[in-house]
Amino acid sequence: MDLLDRMLGYDRWANEQLLELSGTLTDDQIDQEFDIGHRSIRATLGHMVYVIDLWTGWMSGRPVPHDWKPEPHERTIASMNERHSRFHADFSQFARQSNDEGRLDEIFRDHFDFPQSIGATILQVLNHNAQHRSEVRHMLERLGVADMYDFDPQEWEHLTGRI
Repeated sequence: MDLLDRMLGYDRWANEQLLELSGTLTDDQIDQEFDIGHRSIRATLGHMVYVIDLWTGWMSGRPVPHDWKPEPHERTIASMNERHSRFHADFSQFARQSNDEGRLDEIFRDHFDFPQSIGATILQVLNHNAQHRSEVRHMLERLGVADMYDFDPQEWEHLTGRI
């Protein structure tokens, strides 16, 4: 397994763990406002899931609305989990293909018409997710969810039997 596969696999796993944990909470808990992230678990996870598709679309030239507003049925944890699975699979496939084809330095234009490289944007998505995972983990702790992982790459390797 190369470094990109590790990064993508770990990112997907860590996001899935938070979605799974969040699925055990009540709607009131998921919507409780905090002073971090996008103010609630639901809003922060929804943002994370959407941004994976957003950047994948922009990198690949597929139109994606920048101001997407989720419908109520798209705000459930089950819906986010389904979309995350689909969006992350597309993102991972695009990242691997871009790497294999030597396209990581290829430039595209983002929603502000700024030039961005595919390679840096792949890293941006992964770093973006890590930042928001930390916020969601903090919200879960404040709600009293105990015995959580740190959601780090070494835990991913151990818990998924990679080593």
